[in-house]
This record gives sequence, C-alpha cells and structure tokens, in this order.
Amino acid sequence: MLKRLVLTAAAIGALAAPVAAQAEDPVAPTRGEAKLAKMLEGRVAGEPERCIRTFGSKSLTQIDNTALVYKDGDTVWVNYTNSPNSIDDGDYLVIKKFDATSLCRTDQITTYSRTGNFFSGVIFLDDFVPYRKAEEG
Repeated sequence: MLKRLVLTAAAIGALAAPVAAQAEDPVAPTRGEAKLAKMLEGRVAGEPERCIRTFGSKSLTQIDNTALVYKDGDTVWVNYTNSPNSIDDGDYLVIKKFDATSLCRTDQITTYSRTGNFFSGVIFLDDFVPYRKAEEG
C-alpha cells in the first residue's frame, strides 16, 4: 500500500512539473499589446471612469485585439472593452452615443468591414482608464 502511495505521489509530481514550468515562461506581448505599451510609455494609470468628455473631430484609435484609445491633451484614455478580440483596425466603428459630448461605457458600438461595408461585430465598452505622464521627482 505504501509503495502504491509513493508511486502515485511521484506520478502527480511528474505531471505537475510541466505545468509549473509553463506558468513561469513569460508570454510575449501581442503586436497590439506592444503598440499600446509604447503609447503608454512613461504614463501611470488613474482611477477608471464610466464616461469621458469627447470634443471636436478627435477619434478613437483601434488597436487590434487589444483596446480602444482616445487622446485628450496630456491624457490617454484606454478602454480595454469586454470584447477586445472584436477590435480590428480593418473595420470602422459606428457609435450610438446617448450624450453628444461624452463617450460612456453604455454607448453602443458596432463594427463594419472597410472593404465590403459588411457588419462585422459589436464592441462592449468597459470603464475608461486615464493614463497621465508620471510626475518626476
């Protein structure tokens, strides 16, 4: 009985070793994550907000499979969305806003392909995270 218990423990240990090794391997960032990291370089995240003020003809930047970004002065607002895989810079966004001067997590965004003008998906917004330049000191 003791021999069987030792063999079972050894087998479990052997199976767990590759899983532990995989957890330690760093995962390379995707192209979109790398692009976003470069945009946010030297900035720190602030408190997320449900809505952001939007003015003029500034538009959202789509980062494939990663996030939507809105720049306002020194602040870069990032919405990681509930469906980042729906973000494709080959699509254009149609935004149904409920407030003309703000973009909120409750606004509706649908996507259409640029090449054939076909409906391609829906993006569900999350809170907007402000990134501002880190204070030196």
